[in-house]
Amino acid sequence: MRNISDFDVIESVKKGNSADFSILIDRYKNKAFSLLKRMLKNELDAEEVLQDCFLKAYNSLQGFKQESKFSTWFYKIVYNTALTKLSSRKRKIENEMSSVDDHFELEYKSDVNEIDFREMSVLLKNLISQLPENHAAVISMFYLDEMSCEEISEVMNISVSNVKVMLYRSRNSLKNIIVDNNLIEELL
Repeated sequence: MRNISDFDVIESVKKGNSADFSILIDRYKNKAFSLLKRMLKNELDAEEVLQDCFLKAYNSLQGFKQESKFSTWFYKIVYNTALTKLSSRKRKIENEMSSVDDHFELEYKSDVNEIDFREMSVLLKNLISQLPENHAAVISMFYLDEMSCEEISEVMNISVSNVKVMLYRSRNSLKNIIVDNNLIEELL
């Protein structure tokens, strides 16, 4: 991929080179899809919402004032579209109450050193998916997407102090899930 800035790509698209928007899609599709999967807890819904998000971003690009980074602006679209999707469908109680075992299969090993990095990554991502949508989103943006509290604040449209509080509560919730499922040894 070319070493061209997001702002240069946006200017090119605004000038009529709509094919250049594919550069932005390639840059942000994986992280946005991961965030959506964690929030929506459904891969098909995440794919559908991701397409909607890119369409919204493309259609709104003329109004993008470049006061913030494109990634922050786009994540705000992703986050708000996911919230809209969540509020428009009824979540089944069984889905909310499903156990960690329903989401992944992992053979517990007596020797922690036998768990490889991929298994650890899958385990952590599945644990994060057990969090409420807002908590999963803030954990994902902060740790996995390495966004600052200020960027998350802009995306979620809440104050930086509220982001910090939500991050603290999300960590505690994640810790409780780990303790409740006796996964401490697997994660050490």
